[in-house]
Amino acid sequence: MTAEESKKISHKAEPLRAVKGMNDILPPESARWEWLEEKMRSVLQRYGYQNVRTPIVEPTALFVRGIGEVTDIVEKEMYAFEDRMNGDQLALRPEMTAGVVRAMTEHSFLRDGGKRLYYFGAMFRHERPQKGRYRQFHQMGVEALGFAGPDVDAEVILMGSRLLRELGLVDGEHFSLELNCLGEAAERSAHRAALIAHLEQHKDLLDEEGQRRMYSNPLRVLDTKNPALQDMANAAPKLLDFLGEASLAHFNGVRAVLDAAGVAYRINPRLVRGLDYYNLTVFEWVTDKLGSQGTVCGGGRYDGLIEQLGGKAAPAVGFGMGLERMLLLLEEVGVVADLPTLHAYAIVPSSHGLPQVMVALEALRGAGVSVQFHPGQSSMKSQFKKADASGASYALIFGEDELAQGLVAVKPLRREGGEQVMRSISCAADWAAELLNA
Repeated sequence: MTAEESKKISHKAEPLRAVKGMNDILPPESARWEWLEEKMRSVLQRYGYQNVRTPIVEPTALFVRGIGEVTDIVEKEMYAFEDRMNGDQLALRPEMTAGVVRAMTEHSFLRDGGKRLYYFGAMFRHERPQKGRYRQFHQMGVEALGFAGPDVDAEVILMGSRLLRELGLVDGEHFSLELNCLGEAAERSAHRAALIAHLEQHKDLLDEEGQRRMYSNPLRVLDTKNPALQDMANAAPKLLDFLGEASLAHFNGVRAVLDAAGVAYRINPRLVRGLDYYNLTVFEWVTDKLGSQGTVCGGGRYDGLIEQLGGKAAPAVGFGMGLERMLLLLEEVGVVADLPTLHAYAIVPSSHGLPQVMVALEALRGAGVSVQFHPGQSSMKSQFKKADASGASYALIFGEDELAQGLVAVKPLRREGGEQVMRSISCAADWAAELLNA
């Protein structure tokens, strides 16, 4: 080896890898994602929800004001940085509700009445990656903005339950619904004082984070997974006992609709959600099929957030669902996605007549047929292997003898006993339906 050749090898670039916790989604796995998203869109559109898309990068202040300065997301997990071009303080969105509210306010989108919106998108949180929990993760969410009554809370919950059922999950076996009511600000303030007094009596049991949160965010102290704190948390004052007449009426209105619709639920007085902006109704769908990753979808009402972010006061309710976690749950319980397959695979053993072949394939595609061929020539045996591996229902054989007669041989690949037939190349659109009805 020459010195020059050795130098070239030593300077060979190292392959780059994705950022830890931010994953590539490749075929055929990506087809499961498309299936999931299409199933969800079908349900969302039946309820009259429309798609909204907001930027991945937002002002850091949006999440500090919207999510809460003393939440784990803002304190520990948010990807926040200074734009080196102009000094702006920016962040990768850790959730999307605040961004949707910002967009509604910026564009005065609620001026002509309430809106029902849904989104799909990537979110970012810097936490320890684990199965179903990544630094870049994906969510589907809905936001119903400008509607105040318990009826829209109930509609959102009914829609979430339908989503889960239409994905193939069974209520009571694969998931269950939990509800709570957080009341309004004055009620939460009275409960907060009683809760702090309770926590102070058990201060020695709390870890360092619990003692810090005892005054800044005491509700979150109750949302503990520490077995040693369960008795203390269970004995804590319950927010439901501090609710006034209006809050109870709202909560009972939600429950009345769910009861009439036959939707099962459990009232969980310790359900608080992880963000500061919620009030009144909060809810989660939980599962015991994913270990500690128990929540598969959750949300609630957040009537104060729009005004908090600088808009005209308006009520709102919504939920978010993690797509990675949902796919894990579907896999765990054995739900199989109905993935698309090719209708046909074209076998072209010779370059002779290739323009004629390509025109025929385009005619088939124009008629709705999915068809693929192997670029470049290879043996018939090799191409038949590729046709079989593709999952296509038919092989289209453009042999030289067939081409000379203006014909193509159509051979079934999946139907036992199916006979090969000859079809006209120039009239491909006329027999396309045969391939579609495989």
